[in-house]
Amino acid sequence: MDPIDRIKTVISENEIVLFMKGTPQFPQCGFSMRTAEALKACNIQYEHVDVYAEPGVRENLPKFSDWPTFPQLFVKGELIGGCDIVMGMYQSGELQKIISD
Repeated sequence: MDPIDRIKTVISENEIVLFMKGTPQFPQCGFSMRTAEALKACNIQYEHVDVYAEPGVRENLPKFSDWPTFPQLFVKGELIGGCDIVMGMYQSGELQKIISD
């Protein structure tokens, strides 16, 4: 599957998707780890994509989303942002709110 099609498919088929380095159980960078931990702390079920395991996704997602770094969190088809934005939303309670809306 074309990497852009893979990105579109995973975003359209899952309410919440985290594109990250590694997996939630074995994150490969601190930013991915912190983001996954925030989602876990909110008891949020989500799909993840390990961009190290899918180099085509890693290469094309920044162009697709117009966001240069990883992780990237998508909720209901929309890019929420990376680690700093997710952590800020978690700390303010906003993360839990957008998930439950």
